[in-house]
Amino acid sequence: MNSMSVLLQRACEQGMLRPLDLQFALLIANQHPQLMLAAAWVSAEAGAGHVCLPLARMTRQHLFAARDPQLSEAIWLAAGAPQSWLGLLKYQDTVSEGESPTPLVLSQQRLYLNRLWQAEGRVAAFLSPAQSVAAFPAEQLRQVLDHHFGRQLQDWQKIAAAVALTRRVAIISGGPGTGKTTTVAKLLAALIQLSPEPLRIQLAAPTGKAAARLTQSLGNALAGLGLSAAEKARFPQEATTLHRLLGARPDSQRLRHNGDNPLHLDVLVVDEASMVDLPMMANLIAALPERARVIFLGDRDQLASVEAGAVLGDICSCAGQGYSPQRAQELHQLTGCELIASDVVDAVAVRDSICLLRTSYRFDSHSGIGQLAQAVNNGDVAQAEKVWQRGFTDISLQPLLSQQDYQQMLEDAVAGFRDYLSALQAGAAPEAVLRQFSHYQVLCALREGPFGIQGLNERIAQALQRAGLIQRPPGGNRWFTGRPIMIARNDSALGLYNGDIGIAMPDDQQRLKVFFMLPDGSVKAVQPSRLPPHETAWAMTVHKSQGSEFEHTALVLPGQVLPVLTRELVYTAITRARERLSLYADGKILQAAIRSPTERRSGLIARLAP
Repeated sequence: MNSMSVLLQRACEQGMLRPLDLQFALLIANQHPQLMLAAAWVSAEAGAGHVCLPLARMTRQHLFAARDPQLSEAIWLAAGAPQSWLGLLKYQDTVSEGESPTPLVLSQQRLYLNRLWQAEGRVAAFLSPAQSVAAFPAEQLRQVLDHHFGRQLQDWQKIAAAVALTRRVAIISGGPGTGKTTTVAKLLAALIQLSPEPLRIQLAAPTGKAAARLTQSLGNALAGLGLSAAEKARFPQEATTLHRLLGARPDSQRLRHNGDNPLHLDVLVVDEASMVDLPMMANLIAALPERARVIFLGDRDQLASVEAGAVLGDICSCAGQGYSPQRAQELHQLTGCELIASDVVDAVAVRDSICLLRTSYRFDSHSGIGQLAQAVNNGDVAQAEKVWQRGFTDISLQPLLSQQDYQQMLEDAVAGFRDYLSALQAGAAPEAVLRQFSHYQVLCALREGPFGIQGLNERIAQALQRAGLIQRPPGGNRWFTGRPIMIARNDSALGLYNGDIGIAMPDDQQRLKVFFMLPDGSVKAVQPSRLPPHETAWAMTVHKSQGSEFEHTALVLPGQVLPVLTRELVYTAITRARERLSLYADGKILQAAIRSPTERRSGLIARLAP
């Protein structure tokens, strides 16, 4: 091994690099220290959720996020980092501008892994043109919109529906309680009523839990839409996961549906789109039929996907450009709502396909959850402090500075989980137990340590056992009645997907099974030995909670400032709570998180520019 290989190995051992990053660097340029560093760096950036590595950030100050300045300095010096990375990279055989299949791509002063450059290009090409669809007669559109939404001076839900009814691609973003699913239910009803032929409408979401919520929400909305029996029969009944929709296969990257075998649909609705990473978005776009409509729903301010990219956030940043004059006039004529046009120079076409919902119908001025979520989302620490001081009964901030504080948090968790375990002990049906479990959830930012899911799950289990609510068998057997688990890897054969929640309980023959609530509301039982990889789920990460809501959410933050503690993480956790939020944290740690927005580097907006 040369000195660079040795230093990168040390960086790997200290967690600054993944083994994958190191192996990629060795494969690309084992005898070229500078190129080896560039390859490891861009791979590590992808692992951190970034689509690309801008050359302007390739400085010693930014190397591996400066997590170990001394080791970073040694690596920088050993590489003999060039004065101009552009001058070095543009002449390497393993780097191209994308015209040839090289491992690395250099484009617009950004370095990419080839697969991410390709994926970003596919998404940009899909969004760049203003993709109008075969228009319905304007008068007919106005009548249907007035029927479903009424006539108000400024109704963003109505505007969103008009956007989706007149564009092949529509992006509807809004915070909790702004009526995203209500809007979609009405616009789907409008589509059904406007279309002379039956439409193949498909609903999808990134996780099983999010798909189940979308199914339930649209099912509840259906009753109030005033559709005839024939129209109701054409309304979609069930949402599926994106993996299931695309035909994901176990232990394979290949999808059944792709450009050569497109999906069989006319309209696709994708909920919780903030969770859709760049590669998945590219795969979905590749599988769409040529004339299909697609409607993306989500909250642009939530956490982005764990994998690379923040596609919804990138797209919705274009909303600041406003509607083009022609588009503003068109939407005004269809809805009666006043819209201010914008003549931004070099505006991107996708701005005319976006609508941001602005009014929350769940959280009002009397809601501490809503007020706190807004303050956090704005990065306003002072306002967040004022919210805590106003005496709201639906939020609480409890210190986590001592062992006594930690023990109190565990006792609160026992109280939160008592109802579902008591129902289980009383012989309640599996569906009732599963519904009861979803009322309370502990969320955290980390995986390891006493403030992470591993430490919290074990300590919560110990506390529940002391309270007599569970009985864990001796000898290391993980399975016992009441154990909640979360699926960690898709298994299409079993119909279980990443994020699905199950609870272990006896079946009719008193055999221990794990019961899952499916998107259609039915319950499925699986033998524990047949489950794909999974983990205990009294506590889950905030990332894993996306697409879910709980009556009472408890957020536990660690005792030190860490890069993972961001404004978006706290906002996402807060907005998982419907009725009550308990936040366990040192106030200074919380303030630091509110001040730290997530950054996801990509070139998508630049590639959307005309």
